[in-house]
Amino acid sequence: MQRRELLKTLGSGALLASIAACASNRSASTAYRRPYSRRPFAAPRVSMDDVIRVVVGHRPYRPAGFVVRSEQLDAKTIVHNYGHGGGGLSLGWGSSALAVRETLGMTPGVVAVIGSGIMGLTSARLLQDAGWSVTIYSRDPARHTTSNIAAGEWGPFSVHDPSVATEAFIAQLNWAARISHHAYTNLTGPEYGIRWLEWYSLSDSPFDSDFSGSKEAAKLHAYKGVLGPGEHPFPATYAQHFVTMQIDPAVLLRRLTRDVQQAGGRFVAKDFDKVSDILALPEPLVFNCTGLGSRKLFGDEQLTAAKGQLVFLPPDPAVDYMMAGGGRGMLHMFPRSDVLLLGGIFRPGDFSTHVEVDETERIVGEHRRIFADFG
Repeated sequence: MQRRELLKTLGSGALLASIAACASNRSASTAYRRPYSRRPFAAPRVSMDDVIRVVVGHRPYRPAGFVVRSEQLDAKTIVHNYGHGGGGLSLGWGSSALAVRETLGMTPGVVAVIGSGIMGLTSARLLQDAGWSVTIYSRDPARHTTSNIAAGEWGPFSVHDPSVATEAFIAQLNWAARISHHAYTNLTGPEYGIRWLEWYSLSDSPFDSDFSGSKEAAKLHAYKGVLGPGEHPFPATYAQHFVTMQIDPAVLLRRLTRDVQQAGGRFVAKDFDKVSDILALPEPLVFNCTGLGSRKLFGDEQLTAAKGQLVFLPPDPAVDYMMAGGGRGMLHMFPRSDVLLLGGIFRPGDFSTHVEVDETERIVGEHRRIFADFG
């Protein structure tokens, strides 16, 4: 039908009604003005029927904060780099830069790195750039490490207990956060699995902090602000927002593993039960990046497991933001390229490894509630 015939058929009243309906539909889909994305909010598709995997991970958590220091054991120098809680992926490059700084004054030679998670891989790459020949010893490949169970958002969350940590540690955290943030901005893109997305934290009470565990780190967030009632679609009074990097751990770890190999690094499968196993290595310099394993290996009783449980669903390309809060526990949603990830547990002192079915149902159910009224 030609446009002129359509106008005659509709008549002026029907045409005006049709235009009004179209305008109404457009405004409904763009009712909330987003700080960064030009797209309307899309609700993730969440259902117990679509769950493809549930995993348990243990964050290596120290209330006083992560450890970066060197010590002498017999003829070996051990550089420790462990205990990053929920911020290991975020702090990888910065904390490893602090660790590599412990080698200043040494003549580059051969070095052993124990652990193939984010700390082991970033330490290895920085050591290679400094002229060292690296061998990574690890019981598990990167895909089976705690780092690969990380949710994947740049933000040093759940790293320390503010009531316990010292000012010296806060300075260390701030330095590591800035260096790591700068390093990741140089790696953005699909090759390393890093992209910029909006983040929303939900609360029914006014926000009194930057929610990052570090005010200095919070300065690195762009498009910061707080939305009040009627300014966002979430079932909470307030929605704090900023733009940060979302990281796909599997993509990042695979690429870093390849980078280490291309720079001449070797990977050796080896388990370590006691310090004497480390002292038996041929390398005089050893980087300890064993995460929670340092509790047993080096007797660090401050180091504990903080249990997390993640629910994986098929990826949802329509969702272009991350979300946290709005439910019991540490509820969060991350739209990664490989999966749509839902989480909701942070339990320091819980070493159990079993998946809790009731927690899976809670995590899925609370996310369904949060997004039920999106439209």
